[in-house]
Amino acid sequence: MNKKGIYLPVVEEFYSLQGEGYHTGKASWFIRVGGCEVGCSFCDEIRTWNADKYPKVCVDEMVARAAEKPARSVVVTGGEPLLYNMDYLCAQMHAHGVKCYLETSGSEPLSGDWDWICLSPKYGAAPKPEVYAKANELKVIIGCEEDFAWAEENATKVSKQCLLYLQPDWNRCNAIISRLVDYVLEHPKWRVGLQTHKYMQIL
Repeated sequence: MNKKGIYLPVVEEFYSLQGEGYHTGKASWFIRVGGCEVGCSFCDEIRTWNADKYPKVCVDEMVARAAEKPARSVVVTGGEPLLYNMDYLCAQMHAHGVKCYLETSGSEPLSGDWDWICLSPKYGAAPKPEVYAKANELKVIIGCEEDFAWAEENATKVSKQCLLYLQPDWNRCNAIISRLVDYVLEHPKWRVGLQTHKYMQIL
């Protein structure tokens, strides 16, 4: 990839419904980029970690495909999209009337002009201050009791306008969901977030 971010390693592109967070249920064009240095144990997209496995795709071609869809919005996910410079992608999407939504761990410097940023912080890879500041929603994965303290720690670093979500680790959902519900009842600043696309059996 060159310094302008004209090419990105792409795992897949597809048109579907957003399954998580504030925009759940909305149609969007999805771009899943390859490459991640965080390596979460609960990751459901381990295949994305090695960017070298995937072809470099021209951003202009991705923009053209996104602009053809009736939703006129794109979700850039991964992997970790902020491993790459996203300025050009966002600029071209906006030039074609397409809104840009980012899914990130926040572990890399922020680039791109985003209409919405979903920050999902991970242990051992602290988000950059500028990502905390710009995050529209905070999504913390809950798999055990200790994760609630991690969620609260991160909640102190985002803006007061940032929406707060606790999402059960899909692999431990049955074991943790009751505790998660009770926690939100006790701490109503949080919302429960579910991976609805998995229940709908869609991408």
